Amino acid sequence: MVRKIGGDFLHRYDENPILTAEDIPFRCNTVFNGSPVKFDGEYLLLFRVEGQQGYSFFALARSKKGFYYEVDEKPVMLPEKSGKFAKYEKRGIEDPRITFMDGVYYILFTAFSGFGPMIEIAKTEDFKKYERIALISSPGNKDGVLFPEKIKGKYARLDRPIGNNVGSIWISYSDDLIHWGHSRAVIFPRPGYWDSYRIGASVPPIKTDKGWLEIYHGLRMTASGPIYHAGSVLLDLEDPSKIIARCDEPMLSPRENYERIGDVNNVVFASGAIVEEDRTIK
Repeated sequence: MVRKIGGDFLHRYDENPILTAEDIPFRCNTVFNGSPVKFDGEYLLLFRVEGQQGYSFFALARSKKGFYYEVDEKPVMLPEKSGKFAKYEKRGIEDPRITFMDGVYYILFTAFSGFGPMIEIAKTEDFKKYERIALISSPGNKDGVLFPEKIKGKYARLDRPIGNNVGSIWISYSDDLIHWGHSRAVIFPRPGYWDSYRIGASVPPIKTDKGWLEIYHGLRMTASGPIYHAGSVLLDLEDPSKIIARCDEPMLSPRENYERIGDVNNVVFASGAIVEEDRTIK
C-alpha cells in the first residue's frame, strides 16, 4: 500500500520505515541510507550503519518483494584496520551506491578520515566477497555515482567536490575506473530554490529514451537549520555534461517523523533505485 503526502511527486510506502536500528541483529547506534539491487531472485539492500563507537560501516539486508527486509547477522564491510586504505577509513565508510556493469557490482562510497571525505570504489560479484579497488578522488569529495555503461568508450561518474565551500555536481571520465579526469561542473545550486545551498548526486544515473535520469539531493538553509530534499535532472545520453531538463520542485521532502527527527534532522536522501519490469521506479 502506498500513499501520496502533500505535494510530493513520489509515493511513500505505507509501512515505512523499512529498516530501523531495532531490526539490526548486532549493536548499533542508527541506520542510514542504503543502495538496492536485484540479485539471484531477491532484493538486496547495502546500507550504512553507525556503530556504537561512532564510525560507520555497511550491512546487507534481503527481501523477496523489496519491502520486508531481514538483515544479515554480521556487517559485510568494515573500515580497514591495516593496508593501504586503512588511514583513509579511520572515521568510517559511508553512503554506498551500487552500479551493475558487465557482470560486476561496483560500489562507490565515501571513505572518511582526518584527511576529509574521499571517494573509494569496491566491487563484488556475489555479495559475499568485497574487493576494494582504489581511492578515486582527492580529499573533500563525496556523493560519487557510476554510470551503468561507458560514455564514448570511457567510464563516467558524477561526484560532489567542495571548492570554495560550494557544492555542485561534476562529471569525470576514466579508462580504467582508477585514474579519472576531464572533469567539469555540470549541475549547480540555484539561489531561491529548494536546492539553493548545496547539491549532490544520489542515485546512479538511470538510462531512459529521453536521457540520463539523475535523482539528486539538494540542501536549503533555513532559520531552523538545513533541509534536504530529493529532486531530478535529465542529462544528455551522448554528453551527460549537458542538461536537458531539471525539476523546479523537489520530488520528495521530509514530512514524516522518521524524516524530520533523527541523527540528522529534516532529511530525505536517496542512494539507489530499482527500475522494475513495468518501468516503475522503487
